[in-house]
Amino acid sequence: MKKFIHEFLRGIIKENPTFVLVLGLCPTLAVSTSLINGIGMGIAATFVLLGSNIIISMIRNTVPDRIRIPCYIVVIATFVTITEMTMKAYSPALNRALGIYVPLIVVNCIVLGRAEAYASKQTVINSLFDGLGMGVGFTLALILISGIREFLGAGQLLGHTILARFDPVFVLGMPSGALLVIGLLLGFFNILKNRKA
Repeated sequence: MKKFIHEFLRGIIKENPTFVLVLGLCPTLAVSTSLINGIGMGIAATFVLLGSNIIISMIRNTVPDRIRIPCYIVVIATFVTITEMTMKAYSPALNRALGIYVPLIVVNCIVLGRAEAYASKQTVINSLFDGLGMGVGFTLALILISGIREFLGAGQLLGHTILARFDPVFVLGMPSGALLVIGLLLGFFNILKNRKA
């Protein structure tokens, strides 16, 4: 059990996709304008990571090497399609807000990278905890980034005004604001890492 907890926590802390591996920045920059968008994208990516890791780990010994990547993409695309259809049915507003970035999870380097580097070489249970840890790590990063941007850029959280007399920093609501927030957070986490070392 300790090994599985280690696999799970690795994706959140030691190998966080956004802050350590610096992967998946395109959707992070694009959808992190509001907390609800960040949570929605994080849950979608976590579902795809979890499902694709499990299936790829199950079929890893039966897929020939020369068609390995196309097979992985088909598996990932299946879970992305399920996610997109579910989102369209149950949360059309969120689906519209996330736009093209939900279908683009298929080529997200976090998902494909974990399929190739981890799930294709590990057992199903290890792959399950790895996918869950990476997904939760990505979701937490999105929550942090989008929470900062929504609060400081609009004075709101989850669409509710937090501070009545607050002059928002409008640049944080723009794409350049996402780069600024991510850069500052990466710097902050690097300082913490260097102090630990």
